[in-house]
Amino acid sequence: MANSKSAKKRIQINERNRLRNKVYKSTIKTVCKKCLVAIENLNTSNADQVQSLISLSYSKIDKAVKKRILHPNTGAARKAALIKALKKAQMASS
Repeated sequence: MANSKSAKKRIQINERNRLRNKVYKSTIKTVCKKCLVAIENLNTSNADQVQSLISLSYSKIDKAVKKRILHPNTGAARKAALIKALKKAQMASS
């Protein structure tokens, strides 16, 4: 257990940041899952929805990388996985 005042404060700050990071990460996972589901059901009627979800996913991932919640390589890998799934769905529908 922390004995000094500064150590106690660091514990509080670390907990606050952990909860904030948890929210960011879960939001990214949710948006990416919605995007992948939309990609699986890709057709001409929901192409705009897929594009907006990909844009939102990219935005969330980039903000998380900028705030050091995600490692840059992790962010890049997640964006690449989304685009790979989209291209695969487009090739299958052609």
